[in-house]
Amino acid sequence: MRRLLVLLAAALGAVLLAVLVLGTGTPAVAPHRLPAVLAAAGGVEHVVVTELRVPRLVLGVLTGAALGLAGLLLQDGLRNPLVVPELLGVSSGAAAAVAITIVTGVAVPFAPLLPAVVGAVVGGGLTLLAIRGAVGPAAVLLIGAGVGAALQALLLAAVAMTGSTEQGVLVRYLLGSLTGTTWAAVTPVLPALAVAFVAAVAVLPLLGPLRLGDDAAAALGLRTGAARAAVLGVACLLVAAVVGPAGPVAWVGFLAPQLVRALHPAARPLPCAVGCAGAGAAVVVVADLLARTVLYPVELPVGGFTAGVALVAGGLLLAWRRPRAARTARPGAVVAR
Repeated sequence: MRRLLVLLAAALGAVLLAVLVLGTGTPAVAPHRLPAVLAAAGGVEHVVVTELRVPRLVLGVLTGAALGLAGLLLQDGLRNPLVVPELLGVSSGAAAAVAITIVTGVAVPFAPLLPAVVGAVVGGGLTLLAIRGAVGPAAVLLIGAGVGAALQALLLAAVAMTGSTEQGVLVRYLLGSLTGTTWAAVTPVLPALAVAFVAAVAVLPLLGPLRLGDDAAAALGLRTGAARAAVLGVACLLVAAVVGPAGPVAWVGFLAPQLVRALHPAARPLPCAVGCAGAGAAVVVVADLLARTVLYPVELPVGGFTAGVALVAGGLLLAWRRPRAARTARPGAVVAR
């Protein structure tokens, strides 16, 4: 019964958020008029809602879902709850590849998807090679941050080579932005994400043994190196599919799994993956709504708001977990069952 209530509350919240997003802006559309505007054959309101706001909402949902799921795969695959695509060279590698393609003007098929995939795989692969033999979660994070910083330097060098008229657009993209999204930007993402989501479901059973450590996973018959490479590869595909049109939207991959684990620590892999995708989608859509409205009519990069939301929410989760951990660790504490 509780699970059903949670699902109903989540569905109602998603509908209310979608109505708010589609109705906010110029022209504003009241909630009771939205169905008529969507069904209308023409008019300014119909064009704005269906050709601008709906694809932007769809891309925001897909971006958040992909990044939230990628964060879960990376954190469980590497046994580190602090791992995010931004600290493993995945996001920065994808963004650097897209930026270099734009600056050089090289005609690449399936751009920006293909350059983003190649960049994400290269960045993630460099991190995997670098962390071999690293001891402890802190060492993995430091090495990943170093690889990400090197790719960021390459990316900034590409930005410096652009003309002044292109720099503003490129910088906004590199911060993560859904501004100007149309169906032409959303359509190429759909098949790539369909493949990525199916692959993510396929590798979910690998996460349980990997969480136990390499020795325990090997004792269960799992080839840990190949399994971890498969998980990282799927995470790279998820990130690359959305970095191309939306840019490297920051810290969603960290926040979504943390929220799900805080609300349901014992969730099974598939419900946890669905929860991470839903939480990531909600974070990006809310952040994009704030980016559109806080300094209206000026639109801000959505990546700045997702980083801010992650910082605040991470602090609140940490403050909430400390008293619980203290109560659990207190001698003589009785755990309610």
